[in-house]
Amino acid sequence: MPVPVRIVLASNNAKKLAELQALFAGLPVELVTQGSLGIAEAEEPYDTFVENGLAKARHAARYSGLPALADDSGLCVDALGGAPGVISAHYAPVPEVGGDREALRRAQDAANNALLLQRLADQTDDGRRRAAFVSTLVALRHAADPEPLLACGRWVGRILQQPRGSGGFGYDPLMFIPGLDRSVAELDAATKNRVSHRALAAAQMRERLREAWALGKA
Repeated sequence: MPVPVRIVLASNNAKKLAELQALFAGLPVELVTQGSLGIAEAEEPYDTFVENGLAKARHAARYSGLPALADDSGLCVDALGGAPGVISAHYAPVPEVGGDREALRRAQDAANNALLLQRLADQTDDGRRRAAFVSTLVALRHAADPEPLLACGRWVGRILQQPRGSGGFGYDPLMFIPGLDRSVAELDAATKNRVSHRALAAAQMRERLREAWALGKA
């Protein structure tokens, strides 16, 4: 059995780590968060998922000395011109308070969802509430890697007028997937990991890692 390649995930989000660990199961990789290595989060000053993903992956690789994987993802709503987009995680202002990181993340999620509903309050037609979850994955062998691996997945649905379901995180309770007749927060983890935007991007990235980095090849 090949020795796993240790890859630093440019995130401190425990739920994102768990999703990606499941999505990369079977590949000889060991994902570790940058936070567990004492690496602070990178600046994300750009307007696109690709640029921010590259910035985060380079930052993690530079300070860890390891290959890095970044996921820059968010929600793009048609009626809002693609917003919240790259600022999806911090769409609404939330006071900076001390305490548990996960509690702060939950408070941020609730504020983000409330602001999204407020800004779509006059959009009652389902077509105007069309949206997509977008995930862009970037992998680097080292900070100066001239050949970053890129993969992108889009998961299209519409924004509900009130939350449904208790699973997932972020905007999951508001994102309704017509083909499944459920919100993302109503899906079990196995289904979400099979059809989500991150699943689509991860499937592409698995193939790129096998081809370009020879991971999983005999």
